[in-house]
Amino acid sequence: MVITACLCPWPPILVRDLTGRDPVIPGLRQACRTAVRRLVDAQPELIVVAGPAESTRTWDQASRLDPGVFAPALSSDDDRLQSDGRRDPALPPSLGLGALLLDEAGYSGPRILQAVADDEPVDACSRLGSALSDRTTRTGMLVMGDGSARRDPRAPGHLHPQAAAFDAATERAMRRGDLRALLDVPPALARELMATGRPVWQVLAGAMLPQVPAADILYAGAPFGVGYIVAFLQVAMFTG
Repeated sequence: MVITACLCPWPPILVRDLTGRDPVIPGLRQACRTAVRRLVDAQPELIVVAGPAESTRTWDQASRLDPGVFAPALSSDDDRLQSDGRRDPALPPSLGLGALLLDEAGYSGPRILQAVADDEPVDACSRLGSALSDRTTRTGMLVMGDGSARRDPRAPGHLHPQAAAFDAATERAMRRGDLRALLDVPPALARELMATGRPVWQVLAGAMLPQVPAADILYAGAPFGVGYIVAFLQVAMFTG
């Protein structure tokens, strides 16, 4: 069963090699580290990292972030060579950043790296979450997903009049532990607003329902016109 979860965005600014000694938006980076540290401190026997990607699939738990997906100069081809000499595809950035956050928190236990396609239907996301939690193992989830990328004219998708309301509704649902509200997010609207978190939030809902977790929001903002939220969720019946 899923006993605890945290939600983080996946901007490249979380990678120290890309930002140098002085982090960009230090409050966001620290919030992500704090949330993941709390996730690890809950001592789950397994952690599922769920992140958006081009297709739905599970990656080898030993896979790690290739910084070259953000900055080609930092890529090492040797790191991605398989034993037969073929080159591995890069781990999706959302999962790579999630794996990095777990490593930084000192987590060395078993993990599942679960990619979820952007076009995955709501029901499929919910079923996937239910399947991931359908075990007696005490499971934690690290859910990597961004809100709208259309919060102001300089945003990646430019300004959209519904973007701020979309992010506000998502934040309210998370603050209340209202996971059913996350299942009501329309995929078409999420795609229009470039909100990559929609499928993985719905995987989380499928994994934790019918429980109503207590939520702690550690960060909520829209730097660069992109909605970022960092949250820690814990089911009330779990006492540590």
